[in-house]
Amino acid sequence: MADVLTREQRSFNMSMIKGSNTKPELALRKALYANKVRGYRIHPAITGKPDIVFRKKKLAVFVDGCFWHKCPKCFTKPVTNKTFWVKKIESNITRAKIVNASLKKEGWTVIRIWEHEIRKNLNKCSLRILSRID
Repeated sequence: MADVLTREQRSFNMSMIKGSNTKPELALRKALYANKVRGYRIHPAITGKPDIVFRKKKLAVFVDGCFWHKCPKCFTKPVTNKTFWVKKIESNITRAKIVNASLKKEGWTVIRIWEHEIRKNLNKCSLRILSRID
């Protein structure tokens, strides 16, 4: 199926997609705050720029989008511009693996949470983090 938007319109739409402070990420941070969790930083300048970091505990939390990181549960293949998207998504997956390995080598614990997990059970996701910082 051909794209119904012009190249310029599609480019504009894609440029508006945020890479930080996304709805799932904000929901997770609000849940942590509600559980009286403080002392974390967001998007610090460490390897991979995790979404949430607990420096004292050396815990890095990433909130991965189901499309952008090819969630095994709910990923849907792109319909248009397949070559570009497959290459882009595969490079995201490869980069995530490299970042995980690098952080673990530096002594960090890495938690990756899928976007759909936050939507389905936010409390379980925040408890996963709480169990690591206690």
